[in-house]
Amino acid sequence: MDTIYITGHRNPDTDSIVSAMSYAALKNALGDRQYKAARLGQISDETQTVLKRFGLQPPQLISDLRTQVRDLDYDTPPTLSAAATISRAWQTMQANKISAIPVANEDGTLYGMLSAGDIASYDMSSVRNPRVGQTPVYNLLSVLEGKILNESGELKDVISGEVTIALPASRENLLFSGQDSIVICGDQPDMIRRALELDVECVIVCQAEVDPELLKHSGHTCVISTPYDAYKAVRLICHSLPISSVCKNSDLVSFHLDDYVDDVQNTVLESRFRAYPILDEEERVVGTLSRYHLLRPRRKRVILMDHNERAQSVRGLEQAEILEIVDHHRLADIETKNPIYVRNEPVGSTTTIVADMYQEKGLMPTAKMAGLMAAAIVSDTVMFKSPTCTQRDIDIATRMARIANVSLEDLGKTIFSATCGEERSAKEMLDVDYKEFHIAGHDLAVSQITCMDSERLLERKEEFLKTMADIRREKGFNTVILIITDVLLEGSQLLFVGDEEAIRQAFDIKSEDNCAFLPHIMSRKKQVIPMLSALWG
Repeated sequence: MDTIYITGHRNPDTDSIVSAMSYAALKNALGDRQYKAARLGQISDETQTVLKRFGLQPPQLISDLRTQVRDLDYDTPPTLSAAATISRAWQTMQANKISAIPVANEDGTLYGMLSAGDIASYDMSSVRNPRVGQTPVYNLLSVLEGKILNESGELKDVISGEVTIALPASRENLLFSGQDSIVICGDQPDMIRRALELDVECVIVCQAEVDPELLKHSGHTCVISTPYDAYKAVRLICHSLPISSVCKNSDLVSFHLDDYVDDVQNTVLESRFRAYPILDEEERVVGTLSRYHLLRPRRKRVILMDHNERAQSVRGLEQAEILEIVDHHRLADIETKNPIYVRNEPVGSTTTIVADMYQEKGLMPTAKMAGLMAAAIVSDTVMFKSPTCTQRDIDIATRMARIANVSLEDLGKTIFSATCGEERSAKEMLDVDYKEFHIAGHDLAVSQITCMDSERLLERKEEFLKTMADIRREKGFNTVILIITDVLLEGSQLLFVGDEEAIRQAFDIKSEDNCAFLPHIMSRKKQVIPMLSALWG
């Protein structure tokens, strides 16, 4: 089954991570095991603390949803050893109705590619020059369905030479001479005797018996009998060569499972191969790719949690198929090609919506998951003090805490004591809960840090402002804002760079400083962004 990724936004907070994990658990518990929680960035100290508290691991990290080679319905033909015969390769192509086949080393890594054109080219050259190189005797026996008649002799392991059909004629008109010959004959004792006298490499006897007396003087010549006629034997001998001698094994163009189709298409347009080998992470051959595989590639499938803005989502989202959106923010700019399921509710936490879905499906989360969900609601509602918090958030958080047998007050202390992260750089702390917005032609970034001691963080004010100025310059933003929300003070310290006069006007800040305390301002979503939208809208 193809995996369906459930992911929150970039720079994920606890609600983003937990809502994805809990929704994946709900989907999988209902019988469809193809859902997988994912994250788009490093988890914060707060989220790590919560996960560790309930003994759960963070979701898989993904950085791009662009279509990859692994998403294509590529071919998986048999992969032959470089030692296999041309005859075996041709039979395999015919049986599988394919015109190219990968050739591998003993460890499964790529040796080369063999196409029907390679075999046809070799066949044409062998008509003019019916000569075979170093060919294992076992290969000859295999393609000729043959049997060695002089096994007691001292024979070679490999055979090479010019292939000659000994036509009925006088001894003077024999067309072979010397040891460097592979002689094909029928019921022709004189021909066989003459060939043995010359100590040729090999005698192939077609559809005939051989006098045992002749074989007593075979010397180093290998004598093989075959049920095929002389003409077919010649073609089969030429096809007894190992495919390593005719396949292409230089200047190969190959792709890996993790390669992006965008890059693959450009490479394919610049080359003219019939098929391209596909390799896994250990360079082993797993299949082949042709041009028609690129015409209608399968897209990755994703469910978006706790966001519905392209700028906050995963790279390559435009190439993915969005199946659902579950969120509690304003509706933004994501478009879909088909109708999808959207659940957007004005509550304080996306996890609250997911908990309601558990109830609607008649399913109770495990104690660990319930504890995690309670923590996410406490985090996103700032211990129920955020203006986004509703009675539903409080009721559901209380219910989840009861299932997990934990205290909401203790959870709050654990969560907001883990946020300060004094050992982390200002950039790392800004990235913890960082979002970008585009409002009426204004590009801005707004970070939020929730803690229980904002005064300690303000000791690093100048470091924060310098980092914010660097972000503004590097990304070309109009404004960068940091909200340091203090749970105990029930307000936020607002740091800002950029459109400073506009920010002071929006929040009625009287001082000329780039920092001000805003009482009762605790929500970026419901208080900060709406005020900026009203200002610039």
